[in-house]
Amino acid sequence: MTITLEKTIAVTPDSLPTQRMVIPGTWEQFELLRQGFEQSKRVRLAYYEGTIEIIMPGQVHELFKKIIAMMVEAYLLDRGLEFLPTGSMTQKVEEVAAAEADESYVVGEFKLSIEVTVTSGNDSKLQIYKALGVHEVWFWEDGVLEIYHLIDGEYDRVQSSQIPELSGIDMVVLAKCVLMGETSRVQAIGAFRAAHPIIV
Repeated sequence: MTITLEKTIAVTPDSLPTQRMVIPGTWEQFELLRQGFEQSKRVRLAYYEGTIEIIMPGQVHELFKKIIAMMVEAYLLDRGLEFLPTGSMTQKVEEVAAAEADESYVVGEFKLSIEVTVTSGNDSKLQIYKALGVHEVWFWEDGVLEIYHLIDGEYDRVQSSQIPELSGIDMVVLAKCVLMGETSRVQAIGAFRAAHPIIV
C-alpha cells in the first residue's frame, strides 16, 4: 500500500503541526476508519473515488479555523440571522464521497464549508464538496481567503460570498482580522464588527 505523508512546518516549537495522509481505500474501509476515530477530535477524514484522506489538525490550523468561525457567527448573530452550525460533522453521499469540514454551516437554503489549508489538496476537496452538493467553500491558506461558489454544477471562484445572508462581509477585512486574531481574538472581533456596522 502506498502512503503519501505531507507535513506542514510548525509555527512555534510548542505547536503541533498538521499532518495529512492520503491512502487508497474502499468505502467500506473508510467507514471502518471513521468508526475507529469516532471519539477522536484530532482526526478528520474524507473519501472520494477510492482515496481516503486522513488529516490530523495542528494547533495553528485549529486557531485559524476557530477565528474564521467566530467572525462568521458574529456577523450572523449581530443581524439576528438564523443559521445552523454543523461544525466538522461528517457530510456524505453513501459510497461516493464524504468529508469533515473544519467548520460548516447551513445558512438559509445554502450549505457552507470552511477549510483551513495548511497542506495541498484544494482541488480534490472541491471535487468532494461538489459530490456532496455544498453550495459554497471557503479556503484559508497563508493569509488568503478564496471563495468558491457552486454555479450550474461547477465551482466558480468569486470575490465575495454568494450566500445572501453573508454577501455583506468584506472578505479583505475578514482576512486582515483573521491574521490579527493570531495575537488577540478580542481585538480581531472588535475590528471586524467595527468594519461591519449594523444598519438600522
